[in-house]
Amino acid sequence: MSNSVTVFEYDKLIADDNVYGCITISSQAFAELQARLELDDTHERKWLRLRSVQHKPVLQITGYAGVLCTSDGTQIEVLPKLGRRLETHEQSRSILLRMVKALLDCPWYESEDARLNVTQMPLLEIFIHKFLLATREVVRRGVRNQYVSQQDNLLTLRGKLMVSSHIAANLFRPERFYTEHDEFLPDRPENRLIHSALSRVKHLAQRIDNQRLARELAFVFAEVPQSQNIDKDLQSKNLDRGMHYYQSALAWAELILKGYSPLTGIGKTHAPSLMFPMPKLFEAYVAKTLPVQLARECRLQTQVKTEYLVEHKQQRWMQLKPDLLVQKMGHNVMVLDTKWKLLDQSKANSKDKYGISQSDFYQLYAYGKYYLNGKGVLILIYPRTDYFNQPLPVFNFVDIGEENKLKLWVLPYILDETTDYPLINQPNQDGLEYILPEN
Repeated sequence: MSNSVTVFEYDKLIADDNVYGCITISSQAFAELQARLELDDTHERKWLRLRSVQHKPVLQITGYAGVLCTSDGTQIEVLPKLGRRLETHEQSRSILLRMVKALLDCPWYESEDARLNVTQMPLLEIFIHKFLLATREVVRRGVRNQYVSQQDNLLTLRGKLMVSSHIAANLFRPERFYTEHDEFLPDRPENRLIHSALSRVKHLAQRIDNQRLARELAFVFAEVPQSQNIDKDLQSKNLDRGMHYYQSALAWAELILKGYSPLTGIGKTHAPSLMFPMPKLFEAYVAKTLPVQLARECRLQTQVKTEYLVEHKQQRWMQLKPDLLVQKMGHNVMVLDTKWKLLDQSKANSKDKYGISQSDFYQLYAYGKYYLNGKGVLILIYPRTDYFNQPLPVFNFVDIGEENKLKLWVLPYILDETTDYPLINQPNQDGLEYILPEN
C-alpha cells in the first residue's frame, strides 16, 4: 500500500480495510490521527471526527485542507471540495494553492523550468518547492547582515574593554584583551528562521530537485545559527529598508516551522502537518481579490469589530465582526460575509433554503442593523460551483410597519483561473449591480 494518499474534504479514512466510500491508510497512521483527535484540544476536534461505517471506526476530515504526515511516512493530502460534477485532484490542488497564496500575502515565485507543473506534485513537495524558490530569491538578491554585539578574549584591543571580565580572565595573560565589539554578521532573526526551515525541509523533501536545492541553500546559510526560540525570532524579525524580497521566504518559513494550525505530531513522533481551515482561506482569498473590483471611491475593510449586540451593566457584550465592510466616501454602504459551503440553487424552497443556514440570515440582519443603520446592502459570498453559478434572487428583510430597507444578496465567487474578476459589483441606489463573467 502506498504511503501517499490524496483525499477530499469530508472523505473518510479507515485502517487497513476495504470499505466502500472510505480511503485506506496504515494502522499506525490511523492510530496517530485518532490519538490527535483524543487530545484535549478544541482545534484538533474541529478538523477531525470519529465516525462509524459498517460498525468500523473511521476518521473524517472536516473543513480543512492541506497535508498530514505521520511517523510511519504516510502523507495524506487533503484537497478542498469544489462542487464540480467531475472533481479532479489537479484542479482542486491548483485552487488550493491560489488561496494559500492569498493567505500568505507574499510574492509567489515560480519555477524557471516551464516543464515543471507543480499542481501535479504532492502538496508537501509543492510547499517545500515554493519555500525553496523564495529562499533562492533571497540568496540571489543578497543575504542581509546586521551588527551583532560580541564578547571575546582577543589578542588585540577591539571595541570596548570589559574591565572586570578582563581582570578575571587575563590576570596572568597580559597579551589578551577581553572586549565587547560589534561584528557585521548574518546572525539575525530572519536568517535564523530561514535556516531552521531549510534544515527541516532538507529531511522532508522526497523529490530529487527539492533535495538538491535544499542542500545548496543550506550551505549558503551554514554560518547562520539555527533559531533557538522560534516564537521570539518571529516576534523580533524586522524587514529593514530594501528587504522586501525576504517577505515570501519568511512567510513560508513561518508556515513550515509553526504550521497554520496546531497539527505537529504527538509525543515523541514529530510528523509535520500543514492544515488550513478552508473558511479562513476562502475569506482571505476574497479579501485579497475583491478590492480591485470595487468602484474607485469604495474601500474594503476587513475584520471590522466596532459594534456590539447588547449592553449590560454598563458593558458592551457580543461583538459583531463581519468579514468584510465596504465604505464609500467614509460611510458604510455594504456588509459582506464569506461562507465556505456548497449551495444548490435548485433547492429553492423554504425547507432547504438552497442550503443556506438560517443562522446566517440572523447574523447578516444584525450586521445590517448595527453597521448600516438598517438600510443598505448585505452580501453572503459562497464559492461558485456547478450547482451554484448564478446570484440568487434578492432577499428582502421584512420589517413590520416599515418599507424594506435591507437587501440580502447571495452571490457565487469564482475560484479558478477563468477570469481575473471573480465577482464584479458596485453599490448603487438599487443596492447592487452584479455582473457575472460570460464564461
